[in-house]
Amino acid sequence: MKNRIKVLMKQRGLSNERLAELTGSHPVTISKVINGHISLNQKWMNRLAEALHVTPADLIDGRPELRMVTVKGYVQAGEWSESWELEEEDQYQVPVPADEVLLPYTLHAAETRGESMNRRYPEGTVVVFTEAIETGEHPQFGKRYVVERERADGMREATVKLLWKNPIGRAFLLPESDDPKFQSPIALESDNDGDTIRIIGQVRYAITRE
Repeated sequence: MKNRIKVLMKQRGLSNERLAELTGSHPVTISKVINGHISLNQKWMNRLAEALHVTPADLIDGRPELRMVTVKGYVQAGEWSESWELEEEDQYQVPVPADEVLLPYTLHAAETRGESMNRRYPEGTVVVFTEAIETGEHPQFGKRYVVERERADGMREATVKLLWKNPIGRAFLLPESDDPKFQSPIALESDNDGDTIRIIGQVRYAITRE
């Protein structure tokens, strides 16, 4: 993703060395961020925006091509509750590319918690997804989905799983975790101890905040 850091530095008369001081980093690191050799993740965007006195979205080249998405929930396997929505005061926004293919659809975002998907999405990653009920897309093997499991008592958990098919054609939701508690595939055909499993939507973007 192209950025406007160099332009903003010039406007403010800042050198790499001075911006490094303001962000608590090294001039070489700043150079790598400017040139795209280090990912401009949410943590870097916040640090640079504060130092340059701009909003995080101002750092991205072609700002009109961005969409801001509100992070309204969290996903965490094994965390059962009536809802996985964040309190309104804890919600926040993240920028994503304004992909023409996705412009007709609502984008949703949730923050990952715990270790149930840490091989792909470390804790604190924001996953941005579209809802299957809106796009009308059939789930595709090899794609990652936000999945909700509901128990008979109405309590729910939400997580992210890889949709996978074994050699004999059975469909599974595959965890991607280093934690043994979260490494068992979930077969879509079984009743999973009476739980109801819903594929909520496909992950479109992942934003690392740490």
